[in-house]
Amino acid sequence: MKFQAIYVPIGVGTYEMMTAHEQFNNSIELLKSIDEDIVVPDDILLTVDAVAEFIKDKNPNLVILQNITFANAAYASEILRHFDCPILLWTLREPVIDGTRLRSNSLTGAYSAANAICAFRGEGKFEHVFGAPSEEKVKKALAATISAAKVKVELTGLKMSAIGHTPQGFGFGRALDAELMSRFGVTLEAIEARELINKAMKYTDEECKEYLEDAKRQVVGLSNMPEQNIKDFARLYKAYKTYVEDNHIGAISSRCWPDFFTEFGTPVCMVLSLLNAINIPASCEADVYGALSMFIGTAFTGESTFFGDPVSMDEEESSITFWHCGMAACNLARCDTGATVGVHPNRKIGPVMDFGCKSSDEATIFRVGRTAEGKFRFFIADGEVMDKPKQFNGASIVVKTNESAEKIVKETIKHGWEPHYVVIYKNIADELEKLGNMLDIEVVRF
Repeated sequence: MKFQAIYVPIGVGTYEMMTAHEQFNNSIELLKSIDEDIVVPDDILLTVDAVAEFIKDKNPNLVILQNITFANAAYASEILRHFDCPILLWTLREPVIDGTRLRSNSLTGAYSAANAICAFRGEGKFEHVFGAPSEEKVKKALAATISAAKVKVELTGLKMSAIGHTPQGFGFGRALDAELMSRFGVTLEAIEARELINKAMKYTDEECKEYLEDAKRQVVGLSNMPEQNIKDFARLYKAYKTYVEDNHIGAISSRCWPDFFTEFGTPVCMVLSLLNAINIPASCEADVYGALSMFIGTAFTGESTFFGDPVSMDEEESSITFWHCGMAACNLARCDTGATVGVHPNRKIGPVMDFGCKSSDEATIFRVGRTAEGKFRFFIADGEVMDKPKQFNGASIVVKTNESAEKIVKETIKHGWEPHYVVIYKNIADELEKLGNMLDIEVVRF
């Protein structure tokens, strides 16, 4: 689905039109600098009929409704009557306060529009920004809202796959296809892990040669693994990558233990690592909501994300260490070590990824979670990825949080959050919060 945002500047002609047109032109310039494809009218829409004429052939995914001047609730109602997409209400700062005429009265117009939106949709079911087009905070809010609306559309085109079932005691990652479709617009299909194992077993060494060479270019020390494990890894990599490509899968959650150790003899960890590195989000332990969280992070940033458990906390430096057995995207490895290969820390079978992750001045910890009652919720916390070596066997990342790490850990445990989280290499906390609002999902932000 092609994304469409429309700019709807409303007002009445009895206010000061010279100033109004300056605001109109400046607003368009700002919006086009964020997204050049935003649909804009030729002029300010000064009547309800003008609004109706402008929107009649549109099918927007986001409406940016701006009071250039005061306009009564009928203007907003005309938009609400036609569209059910997210709305960003933009209120302009009064341009001049000099004891004379009120130039725009945009703020009163915002109250009228907001009252109508709440009557149609319920309280708070829209985004709002206050300020002039020249203000940096306005640009940031507009960009975050547009980005969130785009990701919302991307979700409706996402086809996920659950490869195998969650292990006993890991039911928090189990998902129903109807719930994913109804809330996120995501399609979920399922396949047994043994189906891909069986496919992998039938491949010849020659058929898997290009997949093995691909892996060798990205990781360090693969040749140190037993030859049979190297060959079996390549077979499994081909099976997964072919399945993803042939079925147009955008993200996967994969069962990992015990099957791939007991039935196949080689872990799936490094396969997931390589998929993550090409932005096919892939979670382990069959955590569907973990994979969905990874997809959302990648959709916002275009970059791989880290998936793992919170395993350690340092109160003094306010840091949390996230770790997993060895499926981290190989392109997240520290430059001084590269994506080194090792054996699974518990099963002692390889290849798996075994490195510390590179640092970043910006980071966001994120999780699509569920309450005990089954309601969706977003966990969001921001900070930075610290310059730390590998903390444990497997792959690890250390995040210094802006909020107290101790508070985050205590609160998330107390409120029953899941033990898997995603670390995103950018601060997109605002964008994620807006996406949660657009999806009508509770946002818990630290």
